[in-house]
Amino acid sequence: MQRLGGLKTVDEFRAYMAELALSLPCDDEPLSAAQNSPLAQPIDIGGFTAGNRWCVHPMEGWDGTPDGRPSEYTLRRWEHFGQSGCKLIWGGEAVAVRADGRANPNQLLHTDANADEFSRLRDVLVREHRHSFGPTADDDLMVGLQLTHSGRFCRPHKKDRLEPRVAYHHPVLDPRFGIQPDDDSVLLTDGDIRELIDCYVAAARTAAKAGYQFVDVKSCHGYLLHEFLSAYTRPGPYGGDLAGRSRFLREIVAGIQAECPDLQIGVRLSLFDFCPFHPDPEKTVGSKLGPGIPTAGWEGHSPFGAAEDDITRIDLSEPIELLRMLADESGVTLFNLSAGSPYYNPHIQRPAFYPPSDGYQPPEDPLVGCVRQIEAVRDIKAALPDLTIVGTAYSYLQEYIPHVAQAVVREGWTDFVGIGRLILSDWEFAAKVLKGEDYRAAKKICRTFSDCTTAPRNGIISGCYPLDPYYKQLAEFEQLKQIKRGT
Repeated sequence: MQRLGGLKTVDEFRAYMAELALSLPCDDEPLSAAQNSPLAQPIDIGGFTAGNRWCVHPMEGWDGTPDGRPSEYTLRRWEHFGQSGCKLIWGGEAVAVRADGRANPNQLLHTDANADEFSRLRDVLVREHRHSFGPTADDDLMVGLQLTHSGRFCRPHKKDRLEPRVAYHHPVLDPRFGIQPDDDSVLLTDGDIRELIDCYVAAARTAAKAGYQFVDVKSCHGYLLHEFLSAYTRPGPYGGDLAGRSRFLREIVAGIQAECPDLQIGVRLSLFDFCPFHPDPEKTVGSKLGPGIPTAGWEGHSPFGAAEDDITRIDLSEPIELLRMLADESGVTLFNLSAGSPYYNPHIQRPAFYPPSDGYQPPEDPLVGCVRQIEAVRDIKAALPDLTIVGTAYSYLQEYIPHVAQAVVREGWTDFVGIGRLILSDWEFAAKVLKGEDYRAAKKICRTFSDCTTAPRNGIISGCYPLDPYYKQLAEFEQLKQIKRGT
């Protein structure tokens, strides 16, 4: 595998893609806003005009307070979102709609007592955006709030203790995450679902009151609403066929629309999922885990968006049907398309040259996974051209993000280019590109070291420890180094 940072020119990047039998649109030079870059073009979203085609993905920092309020670390990250120059801020980070649905004990949490904190977060972001780009810069800035329940991956009390709530028993995921096959106490009942719908609606009311233009009903990465999309074996109204498996999501959307008719709704969706992967034991040497290999035992439990006869092959027929249903029947205006899960197939979800410390080595060149996601979004856009779509996996392209990003937007592969990890290391990257500045000079481009993932997996706040000096000053930096050394 070739480190992309070692490629010095666009031609070298194109040649390396050709070696891998990959192809992406790729311009010779990044264009600035003054040069009419496709990334600088405004776009209408449900009657609101967003000022450009850059989007900040939601990222959890594991750094809120125990009662679910933002900390100084959280506020600093949201300040950076405002300074980014991106005109679509997708939810900032996941906000749990109920205490038992938190992914970690420091996740932001919606409660009546915390409601004002979400106004504060948005105010901080908008203030910094105005400071960086002018007093009326927020006129075309669209900010959302991501709402979630973590389902199988809830850790509401201790960072190292799962307290799962699941849609159905799964023959592979249950034993992998410590659930007994006969333990029905973890199953959500239909009554539980109706209570949860009310929690989503309450959080959406808070978001609307705080001035957010949209909420994201998070349906990705193995969390609860994503898991329901593969609940083929669940009996009753919330399982079985696609209408049943998507009913929970659609009822949340309908509830929010009834209570908050002026609030737009987005859905971040894992467009496709694959089976879990685990390190190949025959290629594990000492503490260095082997490359990921598929885990067997999925018979009768195909992942959403995967082919029934090959759960490592994409089948977009159901995702297309779901997206059409959400847009045409439910009035969802925005879609952010991701893939897979960080818990059981991270190379599918977040391609990285350097995996997290507890992860398997990449079983493929990460550029393959990057292109897989970009092409899947292209196929969705071709099938459903009227949808407003944010694409994912661009951070792995590193120096060549602008070259590819402006080309795919020009060619209609996506409407927005989403960046996540990169924002943690160089939060002004998009602004530099649009200004025509040298975005390479500061040497802050994300190299996918995965410390922002390794840290929270070990109970430490997330951030870019290698490239952001703020995190290098913290005691957690030394903890992280020791973890990575295996000490």
